[in-house]
Amino acid sequence: MTRLKRLLAPLLCTSLLAAASLQAAEQRTLRVYNWFDYITPQTLTDFQKDSQVKLIYDIFDTNEALEAKLLTGNSGYDVVVPSNVFLAKQIEAGVFQPLDRSKLPNWQHLDPKLMKLIEANDPGNKFAVPYMYGTVLIGFNPQKVKAVLGDNAPVDSWDLIFKEENISKLKQCGVALLDSPSEILPIALQYLGLPPNSDKPADYAKAQALMMKIRPSITYFHSSKYMADIANGDICVAVGYSGSFSQAANRAAEAKNGVVVDMRLPKEGAPIWFDMLAIPKGAANPEDAHTFINYLLQPKVIAPISDFVGYPNPNKDATELVTPAIRNNPNLYPTEEAMAKLYTLKPLPRDAERARTRAWTTIKSGK
Repeated sequence: MTRLKRLLAPLLCTSLLAAASLQAAEQRTLRVYNWFDYITPQTLTDFQKDSQVKLIYDIFDTNEALEAKLLTGNSGYDVVVPSNVFLAKQIEAGVFQPLDRSKLPNWQHLDPKLMKLIEANDPGNKFAVPYMYGTVLIGFNPQKVKAVLGDNAPVDSWDLIFKEENISKLKQCGVALLDSPSEILPIALQYLGLPPNSDKPADYAKAQALMMKIRPSITYFHSSKYMADIANGDICVAVGYSGSFSQAANRAAEAKNGVVVDMRLPKEGAPIWFDMLAIPKGAANPEDAHTFINYLLQPKVIAPISDFVGYPNPNKDATELVTPAIRNNPNLYPTEEAMAKLYTLKPLPRDAERARTRAWTTIKSGK
């Protein structure tokens, strides 16, 4: 080797290593697809700083939107957040890769009781980790509801929505429902005394008949718009996710607009759901996907997210770190008595699923 080559060789080697390191850094990109307004911006900033991973974070507002991407076979994401009932169908379809528990040492913080419940949708907790959980309940503007229905308005009952004499009066101040047949129709079924997870197509015709009676009084169906609208006073009642009303109440307070947002878990019962962190089978970066999930499993990380989004998390060691206003609110952290009336949602047989979809199409169109 000539003297020049001997001098250049280390420089060339260093340059190649630097280029390789730069390329590796550029390749460490993590793509996350999560629900609308469902994490603190600081969490994302801190994760990128701690991990040196570039984060691309996109949002959706319905399970159906997420599922449409997943079932194409190449969602383009490394971490997604389906709800438990959709997760079960997606596991069956082979959408996800099994989790590597050796890369999730913070698994130890998860509440075993809740993990047991989730096994109904993910046997052995093999494919997903719970992120947040909550219920579908009634959010309302106390002043406007009182003005329309008086002091004895049944805000703690589904009668507020399903009795025509109530909702027809509430129409004047605005009523919104989730655009989610998998969550609204089970509530209608249970109200009728039918199984919320009924596999009989005829039962969905009965739920449709109930919904069509109140359809003229429903302002709109949407799974995120109601949060801003109830905070601004544009609607007075919504059927939505528990934590979303906590967020709406905070927004109204910050805006100092005089609007009060309250919520009630109906006494008849309601769906309880879990939003799950999972890694699609075609994920480009499963290594950092595990890193991200393990990061979120830290009590000190997940507790501020609960404070921000208003939902309980399944981390047993984080509960004491959550603000008392949330952890002591029985509409957010249900009591033992209330938990006994909550029900998980399950995937339906194909004929029942078709019947539910047809019913929802008719309900939304109002025809």
